[in-house]
Amino acid sequence: MTESMYEWFSAYKGRIIYCVLLLGLGLPLLRMVGYLIKKGLRKKISEQSIMLITKGVVYTGTTIVILMVLQKCGVNLGTLLGAAGIAGVAIGFASQTSLSNLISGLFLIGEKPFEVGDVLHAGSDHGVVHSVGLLSVQLRTFNNQLIRIPNETLIKSSFTNVTRFPIRRMDIPIGVAYKEDTERVIRILKEIADANPYCLDEPEPLVIFKGFGDSALEFMFGPWFSKTDYIALRNSLMTEIKKRFDAEGIEIPFPHRTLYAGEVTKPFPVHVVPSPDTQSGAVQ
Repeated sequence: MTESMYEWFSAYKGRIIYCVLLLGLGLPLLRMVGYLIKKGLRKKISEQSIMLITKGVVYTGTTIVILMVLQKCGVNLGTLLGAAGIAGVAIGFASQTSLSNLISGLFLIGEKPFEVGDVLHAGSDHGVVHSVGLLSVQLRTFNNQLIRIPNETLIKSSFTNVTRFPIRRMDIPIGVAYKEDTERVIRILKEIADANPYCLDEPEPLVIFKGFGDSALEFMFGPWFSKTDYIALRNSLMTEIKKRFDAEGIEIPFPHRTLYAGEVTKPFPVHVVPSPDTQSGAVQ
């Protein structure tokens, strides 16, 4: 270390130590405060509110720490804030989209149409709400990918909150052959719902005979369930319907297709020839 550097360090040693301690202790302390806020408020308010409060405390505290460090280093905060204000005006004109997203985010936070942990369908995007910010909403898809949706998009378009209410109805379309007795099919579906532990007794399962399809009698089977039991109910219910229909001899039809070559094309040749082993007819 040269003599000039040593003199500079000796002159500003107090400031340097103050800034290092402030940054080294202040920023980790703010993270700890954020963690304590999450832990203390977890059972009292929603996850979305906890996230906003935590971010507000951490960001505000970080700004204060940085301003204190700059002031200790001799930076004129008045000049700095004035320059920041001018820059803010210029950035505001250049970022009108961000401003629109910010205003939309405030409306979403105030209205609370969804919260962190809800399952959201927004256009072609589907997933669990991962975070709700002032500029965007982040969804975690069911195959563990992250989707960012600008708040303005959600305000201007419709979306579906699948898990808003504690119970839901699972609508399952079912088709049976025309030879089946409709009253018997309805009775069996109700018995399947009664025997399934994930189906709610109240409200009662919905079974509707919708009408006559192209190749089947069409029914709508809609049992009610708690929103946390979606996967368990769907897997067990689909398996039980197949097993019970097979046991009762109820046919689930599938579409049939007839191949027609047209008038211009000649028919496929079919010849009956005797089999050399059994001396019976065989089709070629």
